[in-house]
Amino acid sequence: MKKITIYTDGACSYNPGPGGWGAILIYNDKRKEISGYTENTTNNRMELQAVISALEMLKEKCFVDIYTDSAYVYNAFKDDWISNWINNNWKTSANKPVLNVDLWQRLLTYCSEHNINWHKVKGHSTNEYNNRCDELARNEIIKHTKV
Repeated sequence: MKKITIYTDGACSYNPGPGGWGAILIYNDKRKEISGYTENTTNNRMELQAVISALEMLKEKCFVDIYTDSAYVYNAFKDDWISNWINNNWKTSANKPVLNVDLWQRLLTYCSEHNINWHKVKGHSTNEYNNRCDELARNEIIKHTKV
């Protein structure tokens, strides 16, 4: 299987408000940047959308290293919140509905198709790929909200 590295980031103005996401897919010496925009959203939705959109680009089963600065996304897998949510019929430990369940379910579909390792990176720091994803996400907001 191919080994793919993915960096992702999401951004949102006013939260909720206009949002953007960015991702970089790296395979050997090839690099592909993707990004998108949503008119009225939240930062967490954009973080999820970045990962989903990157995984949608993969056309075959791969080993995937995903790097995110989102504790929300990272902890859902590393601390296995996902299994608890599923076992509790998409309710949190406080018995409240899980937010963004539509995106979590889409993401789980893609996760089942690949072997994924999750990595947490510090946002707005020295990681060039994370910083580039942030720039892609913010540029989407600027591009779509410019008057």
